[in-house]
Amino acid sequence: MWPADVVKVGAVGLRTRPMRAFLSALGIAIGIAAMVAVVGVSSSSRADLDRALAALGTNLLTVSPGSTLTGEEAQLPLESEAMVARIAPVREVSSIGLLGDAKVYRTGKIPETETNGIATYAARTDLRAATGAELSNGVWLNAATGSFPATVLGATAAERLGIGHAAPDVQVVIGGRRFTVIGILEPAALAPELDTAALVGWPAARTALGFDGHPTTIYTRSADASVEDVRGVLGATANPEAPNEVEVSRPSDALAAKKAAGEAFTGLLLGLGAVALLVGGVGVANTMVISVLERRSEIGLRRSLGATRGQIRTQFLAESLLLSALGGIGGALIGTVVTTIYALYQGWPAVIPAWAVLGGVAATLVIGAVAGLYPAIRASRLSPTEALAIT
Repeated sequence: MWPADVVKVGAVGLRTRPMRAFLSALGIAIGIAAMVAVVGVSSSSRADLDRALAALGTNLLTVSPGSTLTGEEAQLPLESEAMVARIAPVREVSSIGLLGDAKVYRTGKIPETETNGIATYAARTDLRAATGAELSNGVWLNAATGSFPATVLGATAAERLGIGHAAPDVQVVIGGRRFTVIGILEPAALAPELDTAALVGWPAARTALGFDGHPTTIYTRSADASVEDVRGVLGATANPEAPNEVEVSRPSDALAAKKAAGEAFTGLLLGLGAVALLVGGVGVANTMVISVLERRSEIGLRRSLGATRGQIRTQFLAESLLLSALGGIGGALIGTVVTTIYALYQGWPAVIPAWAVLGGVAATLVIGAVAGLYPAIRASRLSPTEALAIT
């Protein structure tokens, strides 16, 4: 038979039993849709990470105090920020200093234990340029406001204080003193510690809150080609007397690791999709076996009219392949739509690898061939007299 005739003959069984064909194809479609969606969502998430890192930069390094040999918390020298700035490839340097005793409250009537996990930091005026943090509302600290009781809140800190994205100029209590909120930050991807922070100017922190001047985190931006070289000397530069008491990190690595942690979950979902695909294949095989049993009279009639065993085998194998192909194409379309909708909802670029779609459809054809092989062989072995006698 010509290929077109094979397709027409193979489609007969699907047209005569549309509901059974639909349910069998649905099993295949669910497995393919799950696999395409999982790969697509994972790829879209990775594309969003790449886009974020491209915007934020991967050249941000942070320096913070580690622990002493006795297990106590170390301290960075007062001159550490200035010493780091002398490293040739370093382009920008800024820092924050933790004020551990300066608790933050919405009003002075809040119980002392209800701190909401908000920390107070002294901040340099060039902190935003170094960390890439953006303002959601208001203004940033400058030479003037940094000397007065003014504060900029992180995104999470503002929400916990009941301020949210409202207009600034409200007041909060920091370390027992009232500070005016002049700005609110957007979430800082590479400096998440700023999200739960109340930031005050370096001079104001010294005069109003008793800040000792020691930085607790130093942020540096370096030339892209020199990041690893700078990373290797940051510890010894920030604290020459005790470089082992300094921790150096690259926030973009942590952000990438956080996204990569989801790969195990992605693998689990792919496994579930494969199981669903296997179940769909069993459904196709079951459908084809029942089809052979129900259509013995048809097989016997075709054999008596001169159809060869190979033609019968080809007919049922083509039917199985068509059934699987319908499920595979439908599943690929469903997976693509689901991925696109979810990516748009999350604000990600929708990325659906072509290999996932083509591979999914190819997998269904393989499953269709395997699932239909036994029923096709069984149908071809029926003799005309046996098939007509049974009916």
